[in-house]
Amino acid sequence: MNETPMVRFDKVSKRYGPLTVLDALELDIAANEKVAIIGPSGSGKTTVLRMLMTLEPVDEGVIYIDGEPLTHTPRNGQLMRADRAHLKRMRANVGMVFQHFNLFPHMSAVKNCMEAPMTVLGLSRDEAYARAAELLAMVGLGDKLDHYPAQLSGGQQQRVAIARALAMRPRVMLFDEVTSALDPELCGEVLAVIRELGAAHDLTMLMVTHQMGFAREFADRVCFFDQGKIAEQGAPEELFAEPRNERTRQFLSAVMAAG
Repeated sequence: MNETPMVRFDKVSKRYGPLTVLDALELDIAANEKVAIIGPSGSGKTTVLRMLMTLEPVDEGVIYIDGEPLTHTPRNGQLMRADRAHLKRMRANVGMVFQHFNLFPHMSAVKNCMEAPMTVLGLSRDEAYARAAELLAMVGLGDKLDHYPAQLSGGQQQRVAIARALAMRPRVMLFDEVTSALDPELCGEVLAVIRELGAAHDLTMLMVTHQMGFAREFADRVCFFDQGKIAEQGAPEELFAEPRNERTRQFLSAVMAAG
């Protein structure tokens, strides 16, 4: 059994000026584990995902993917800041679906999903089309290949974004508040696709979400972030039913009341 975590944050800190957004974060995520990250705004949740996508550099500590440093490269027995080529190679392991779909408006659904596999992975047009068509069918959009984003509902656009991320065959999938820009009735269709992905594919998944019901049902583990640290983590049934941390109890009570 492979015991190397698929993702490891080793004492990772991130600051913006005097503000510490992540404070010496230590977090291991096993291969194929589904982790939901919850917490108040400004607690560092989205920064975790953005650093895994190398959209934000770390200030201290090291992030590893499957035992290999993401943010650094070994040189002369020491870990040095990674160069652009290393970041690009490692980033191929990670796919991210954003809150706002970020689709190319001038490209059809299938072309949105073909672009990166052709330019980054070097797939031929035929290979990229076959992969894109298969993934769009998997997310329930097999009949929308030639539709442009403006012709699709928000939920459909988000499903295209999920297919596009999967087209790169990542080992880790990140979801950042993927339903928050959607009408409530469209949330269900996107969450159903994510649920299906989790069941059908050996993917490690990290999801920042305000959807407590979905986090409870979907995740193997829930991490509650507060002020740049993990204040509490555990199995969903334990954390939601009997949170041990007072701050967790306050947060869940407020979120449940608002919902």
